[in-house]
Amino acid sequence: MPVISKSKKTMLVVDDDPSVTASIAMLLKQNGFNTVSASNPLEALEVLDQQHIDLVLQDMNFSRNTTGEEGKILLQSIKKSHNTVPVILMTAWGSIELAVEGIKLGASDFITKPWNNLQLLKLIETCLELNQSQPSQPVTRQALDEQYDFSAIIGNDPAMLDVLATIGRVAATNAPVLILGDSGTGKELIADAIHKNSKRQSGPLVKVNLGGMNATLFESEMFGHVRGAFTDAKQDRQGRFEIADGGTIFLDEMGDLDPASQVKLLRVLQDQSFQAVGSSVTKKSDVRVVSATNRDVYDMVAEGCFREDLLYRLNLITIKIPSLAQRRGDIAALTQVHLSKVVKLYNLGAVSIDQSAISWLEQQPWPGNIRQLFQTIERAVLMSSSKELKLSDFESVEPNVNKSLVDANLPVGSLTLDEMEKLMIQKSIQAYNNNLSKVAQALGISRAALYRRLEKYGIN
Repeated sequence: MPVISKSKKTMLVVDDDPSVTASIAMLLKQNGFNTVSASNPLEALEVLDQQHIDLVLQDMNFSRNTTGEEGKILLQSIKKSHNTVPVILMTAWGSIELAVEGIKLGASDFITKPWNNLQLLKLIETCLELNQSQPSQPVTRQALDEQYDFSAIIGNDPAMLDVLATIGRVAATNAPVLILGDSGTGKELIADAIHKNSKRQSGPLVKVNLGGMNATLFESEMFGHVRGAFTDAKQDRQGRFEIADGGTIFLDEMGDLDPASQVKLLRVLQDQSFQAVGSSVTKKSDVRVVSATNRDVYDMVAEGCFREDLLYRLNLITIKIPSLAQRRGDIAALTQVHLSKVVKLYNLGAVSIDQSAISWLEQQPWPGNIRQLFQTIERAVLMSSSKELKLSDFESVEPNVNKSLVDANLPVGSLTLDEMEKLMIQKSIQAYNNNLSKVAQALGISRAALYRRLEKYGIN
């Protein structure tokens, strides 16, 4: 991504408080930006018409009207006549709902007063970088791979190339990213790619599954605690935000976060500060936030289940991952790669798949997406006695199953968990010529655990 040339960037600061415009102008000048100020909406529009402005910092409330109507009208006018100019809104903490309305009208982001200088500068840099990174021509996988590291992601379908191009554009910024997609589409891989291609790649990537987190432990898990803060707090413990300082924090299953925890998360995202449970010391954490969910958070906002202000703090950039049915062009490649992994895992030697089976896989609905495809391939390999998988090896494994089974990571098709485990053990015993030490090692279990399973399944 090109480096922002600050000396060529001019900021317009719109606020009716002279102390605010003077303070921001001094901060921006010290950091290499040119600034122009305006005390009211009419003056701001005149400036925009008369000279080139790269970004607008705009207050939402003016002295004559505290409801924000003037601010909203100004924003609408800017987006109508100067649509390419990013706008950052400024508002008091108690008026965040007003800022959210502004986001809906086209503002890039918002910051609350009093602002943190470093946070404001980072936000300006992010908005400028995103504004200049729009693609000029259709992308190819080869071009993307020459510029970014997407080695862990398989995909050449146009729908997936669009996603990768977006990742490439936003990775180098500090913009918060919300990843949306059904279960099994690979949201965690996308989060990994964002971090790997960012300026923070040498820092930590901390992954948090909010869906599996007890609401009563949210503060302790995310912000840490000090010894004696509660009964089981035997020693000080760092929270996830502190551990992620200088890197990226990935908040998975964001849609499952309870309302009370949503408020606590919003606070730390707003000013990047927090207090450990039982401590009065405020700590800072410089993190880039990437979140993901398979739920429709916009519907949840409409239903009152998810805070609208939190959503707009998380989704400066939204990446929608296509379902497997929307990227059928990648099914053959995904199949071949996972087949190789399964064959290596069970030490089965060379196993191939014929074209009729590939064609059949490409035509299936795959409600469980890539995860379901991989389960189906693995099951076919375990059940087949041939070194070439044919259509008949897959026809008994129906991929069009109840989606709840796939979401729960349960086997697809007619096999139970026990039946699948028994097959895996039998295949491994055959592959390793009855060497039980190697079988246990390949399956990732102890010899004692393997013996228990042999007894359970009556395998001699």
